[in-house]
Amino acid sequence: MRIVALGLLACALAAGPAGAQTARKKPAPVPPAAAAPKIEAAEVTCPSPLGTGVKTLRTFCDVPIGRTSADGILITLPPHKGRAVLTFDLHNRQTYSEEQVKARRSYARLTATVGVMTLDNTLVARAVVQNEFRTAADLFDRIGGGAGPGGLKAVAPTGAEPVRVELPENINDVCVLGEKLAVRRLDADETFAAPGRPIALISSVMVEYTPQPAKKPPAKTPVPIKKK
Repeated sequence: MRIVALGLLACALAAGPAGAQTARKKPAPVPPAAAAPKIEAAEVTCPSPLGTGVKTLRTFCDVPIGRTSADGILITLPPHKGRAVLTFDLHNRQTYSEEQVKARRSYARLTATVGVMTLDNTLVARAVVQNEFRTAADLFDRIGGGAGPGGLKAVAPTGAEPVRVELPENINDVCVLGEKLAVRRLDADETFAAPGRPIALISSVMVEYTPQPAKKPPAKTPVPIKKK
């Protein structure tokens, strides 16, 4: 009888851990997948568009010299998580004259300096584009819609300096303002810094960012059923 009792006790002890192992653990909650980074055209408010390039089909916007954000080109970024990267091409602004080219009097060395600023006039980054112009081959593009030969405008973009600006999460709007333009010609050197004068052009304004996660809708409160 004692031997049978010991055997039953041993079976009970052996069954205990096995029974515990059959209890299933709840799976850990799966975190939501992180949003993939996006690259898209930025929203640009251009006070003075020059026009569309006949070759590149880009939209070129004049950059004026200014002192406040209201004077410049406004760029609005989409809501983003973490840092966003703003990119654009910066061009000099050249007035093309076929007569001066033929007379070999068209040489110009242009150096334009612009700033990327927050709306409270805090400088975020500064960019410079410099290039030399002699003939039409030095132009980056021509702008349609003018009164010149072939319906082209005399003013054209020349040179192309890629600009890349990293912006923190709390900045959603910036502006691009001109600071100064230095011009070297065959007969004279000039520097322009008076507010209002257009001194450069920008094109291909893009933004790379991670979208903010969508907010969960608030839980619906059950409506109590009125008893008749």
